[in-house]
Amino acid sequence: MNKQQLITELQSFGLKILDKESGVAGRKGGAGPSDHKAVTIGGTTVMVPIYNNSAAVSPYTVNIQASPGNTILEFKGESISPILFPPHPKFYSLSTADGIPYWKIALLHSQDVLATTVLQTCMRYNNVATACQFCAIGQSLAADRTIARKTPDQLAEVAEAAVRLDGVKHMVMTTGTPNTSDRGAAYLTECAGAIEARVNLPIQAQCEPPDDFIWFERMKGAGIDSLGMHLEAADPEVRARIMPGKATIPLDYYFAAFSSAVQVFGRGQVSTYLLAGLGDSLDTLVATCDRLIQLGVYPFVVPFVPITGTPLAQHPAPRSEFMFAIYERVGDMLKRSSMSSTDIKAGCAKCGACSALSQFEV
Repeated sequence: MNKQQLITELQSFGLKILDKESGVAGRKGGAGPSDHKAVTIGGTTVMVPIYNNSAAVSPYTVNIQASPGNTILEFKGESISPILFPPHPKFYSLSTADGIPYWKIALLHSQDVLATTVLQTCMRYNNVATACQFCAIGQSLAADRTIARKTPDQLAEVAEAAVRLDGVKHMVMTTGTPNTSDRGAAYLTECAGAIEARVNLPIQAQCEPPDDFIWFERMKGAGIDSLGMHLEAADPEVRARIMPGKATIPLDYYFAAFSSAVQVFGRGQVSTYLLAGLGDSLDTLVATCDRLIQLGVYPFVVPFVPITGTPLAQHPAPRSEFMFAIYERVGDMLKRSSMSSTDIKAGCAKCGACSALSQFEV
């Protein structure tokens, strides 16, 4: 089995950790993809589901207790590859002057990416008529694993420590959507300015398209290097069903925002998440990716991961065959257009750990 197929299958099936007392933990709840654990296979670090229903019955297993220090990934009981878990970040042991642990402010994703949700609340989340059904942004806040609002000074302090102690290479700042016309762009700009003044660290910001595209220039001026504006789904019927609040923002407005943002950040420095498995057909996803690439937007195609406690907790993950077909076609389009995740300055698509797409670019 080659690495493309292995990563694709792991992210669809998930990983069953047999030794529950091992202390190996992943990320539960929160904004964006969750219920994952970072694992390194053949020199590539990827995020693999470990907490959902798929992982509980996955044919891919590890038994840490059986071989401490020499963990082997198994498929249906047969050893197939050594597997490593990234070490516990050093900056997690620190706290701010007022006693807030750094890990409540920002987390290490993959091996060298610092990630934070600057506003852990969203105007859509607590209303079933508007909430995105896959989202768990409120779960980590309710469980006291984070704080509602990270201040610019806190983020700068943690970013400096993460670079100094753990060799972090770039940072992702996302946000719940506030009830303001800028959709969080103003606060992301403020936070980026504070981080930029403290430490040299490439930053990606993520938000919904703001009301005024002048915000793209302000974000860039504050030190934000790349921008994510996430479609999640492309078919209008799927959008309306899965994320009724966000679906009120027309696709045409997203594409106008993409076009404007590319003019500011540059070709390949604007990206969008597409969550495969929510209902979009293969042809719809591929056609949408083609349109995005032609605009200069990197289409970060990620397999949907059902998160415990959300309305889509029982929704199946996409089949690995479906994901492989998407990756092959989108990977070919990226190669033909000379667009690569390695050229992105910062962000989820540069990290690539939540998807196998980067394995198909080469």
